[in-house]
Amino acid sequence: MPRGRRVPFIPHTPSDLREMLATVGVATVDELFEEIPPELHAPPLDGLPAALSEIEVARLMQARAARDGGALCFLGGGAYDHHIPAAVWEVAGRGELYSAYTPYQAEASQGTLQLLYEFQSMMAGLTAMDVANASLYDGASALAEAVLMAARLARRSGGPRVLLPESVHPAYRQVVRSIVRHQGIDLVEVPFSPTEGATDPEALDRLGAEGAFALVVPQPNYFGVLEEVDALTDWAHARGALAIALVNPLSLALLKPPGEWGARGADIACGDGQPLGAPLSSGGPYLGFLCTRRTFVRQMPGRIVGRTTDLDDRPGFTLTLQAREQHIRRSKATSNICTNQGLMATAATLHMAIMGAEGLRAAASASHRNTADLVRRACALPGVARVFPGPFFDEAVLRLPAPVASVLRAMAVQNVLAGLALEEHYPALRGCLLVCATEKRTAEDLALYLQHLERILGKLAAPSCPVRPRL
Repeated sequence: MPRGRRVPFIPHTPSDLREMLATVGVATVDELFEEIPPELHAPPLDGLPAALSEIEVARLMQARAARDGGALCFLGGGAYDHHIPAAVWEVAGRGELYSAYTPYQAEASQGTLQLLYEFQSMMAGLTAMDVANASLYDGASALAEAVLMAARLARRSGGPRVLLPESVHPAYRQVVRSIVRHQGIDLVEVPFSPTEGATDPEALDRLGAEGAFALVVPQPNYFGVLEEVDALTDWAHARGALAIALVNPLSLALLKPPGEWGARGADIACGDGQPLGAPLSSGGPYLGFLCTRRTFVRQMPGRIVGRTTDLDDRPGFTLTLQAREQHIRRSKATSNICTNQGLMATAATLHMAIMGAEGLRAAASASHRNTADLVRRACALPGVARVFPGPFFDEAVLRLPAPVASVLRAMAVQNVLAGLALEEHYPALRGCLLVCATEKRTAEDLALYLQHLERILGKLAAPSCPVRPRL
């Protein structure tokens, strides 16, 4: 296919539909689904506007894209504005790769299969685990799948409880609860230290956590704080529980990988690959990954690509260890999520290959350095203080001397996305802001942020908004 070409979308014409319906012997498309009871039919969509012409749709989408295309981004909390080399999506967008469909036909999908094999190899190397799958939906569903996998591995030992720290992303905790609530699994939320922002290993014993089959260990956690991963992993193993690592893959360019945590390493590692080549595209798509030890591979959900040889001893790639039926017959499957994020895995593979180990370390180091600089200079402003004093990666929590919502609105008017308010999910952190400055933020960007913040705080801070004491 010529460079730059895309596979066109060709819709069915009315005559195409009539011909197909006549072939199968029905009059309408609705007849194909008549066995579905009426009470299960989806109601009509309310407020759906009238159809638009192509030029009107293009104008509408361009206007909406322009609304969020130019703001300085200091957001974090699971979605990060990292640099993506232009070559990543130039290659990922080629017609022969621009698909998320699972390559069941190995003889026709060697390029995609080899790329996914490389993705698995890179993720296993990054996490220091033995094997990786070929992607899941996102970090939240990957964590839920890791919990279900741990439950299968613990059927003959341990109880139905999993320890889930409150320092895990709030959305991730909600997704895990939604997916496992009908599986007989009891989620026990572990509070974080109000002074350190991390899980205290001694607090686990006070919870009466004996009998839990797994402990989730975030690194870094939602507040950007680095957890005591060695102590937490060893705590889990000493009590016969599995350690599930929830990691930011870019941070592993600098931090100890989960396969080396504690005396034995984590048992399962998962997370979101968004920092590896996925742009901030109005909320998605993202990329879930899951890695584990070789002894647990039979219980790992998702696709697994293996390298083999054909009858002529030529190397080749194919889906392995799982029959295709596993993804169709849900009662036999390790997961009821029956698709993947192949396109995002393609982008992540290209991103890691282009950046290399040195480039990933440089991006991670610059992100930490920028955030540390931003936090240090912000804390020099009257009434601003850092909440958690310990080590962090590329996010940190600041307490402001004015209502956070008001500050964020005022900063947005200046075309600056200043961070995330924490009060909604963490009432004890009222007045606190989660900030992140990736490698894309320049010295001028930081100066502009601080200039606007100082001016806005000066206007908003008043006796009615006193500085709250640190937790």
